[in-house]
Amino acid sequence: MTPCEWLAARDDQWRANIEYATLDLSGPYRAVFDTMLPDAVQVADSFHVVKLANHKLDECRRRVQNDTMGHRGRKDDPLYRCRRLLTKADERLDEKGRTRLLGLLDAGDPRGEVRMAWHAKEVVRQIYTHTDAELADEFVARLGHDLQDESCPIEVRSLGRALRRWKDQIAAWHHAHVSNGPTEAANNLIKRVKRVAFGFTNFRNYRVRALLYAGRPNWDLLATLTPR
Repeated sequence: MTPCEWLAARDDQWRANIEYATLDLSGPYRAVFDTMLPDAVQVADSFHVVKLANHKLDECRRRVQNDTMGHRGRKDDPLYRCRRLLTKADERLDEKGRTRLLGLLDAGDPRGEVRMAWHAKEVVRQIYTHTDAELADEFVARLGHDLQDESCPIEVRSLGRALRRWKDQIAAWHHAHVSNGPTEAANNLIKRVKRVAFGFTNFRNYRVRALLYAGRPNWDLLATLTPR
C-alpha cells in the first residue's frame, strides 16, 4: 500500500485534524503531503537537514582527498584522519581536538574547500540555535543564497540550492518544533527485532515480538494478536 493509498483510506475528518506533517528532504513524500494533506504545515525534520550538511561536507572531503592525493582516503592521509572531527559539533570540540582538526586541514586542504564546507555545516546547525520564527525564514533564505556563491565548493553550492528549495519547510520548524524522531525510533526498534530474529514469516508473531521488545505491551490486546 502506498502512502497516498493509506491516507486515502482514512476519513476526511481524520486527515483534517493533522496540523503538521514532518518529512525528510524527500520530493516524493512532499508530493504525498501536497496531494493528501494540503492544509497541513510541512516541517523538514531538523536531523535530516543537518545530516544533509554533513553529507555534503563528506562529499567535499572525499573529492579533495582524491584531487590532492590521487586515491581514496588512507589511514595516514590528513583528510582521512580528520573525517570524524569534521562531523563533530563545533561546541563539542575541546582545544586539543580543534587544534588537531585545523592542523590536519592545513596539511590536506590546500585550497580551503573542506574548511569552507565545514563552516557551512556549522552555520546550517545554527538554524536551530534560536527560536525566532520571524527571523527563521529570512535566515534560511539568506543562508541558501550565500552558500551558492561562486567562491564556494560545488558541494556547498548544492547544499545552498537544497536550502532554498526547502526553505519554507525548514523555517516551519521554528513555528511547530516537531520532528519525526519518535517515528524513526519506532521504525529502528522494529527493524532491530527483525534483524535479531533473522526475519519473520508470520506477521502476527512479528508484531507480538516488537511489542514485547518495546517493553510496554498492552496485554488486553493479546487475544487479537495470537490464534485462539
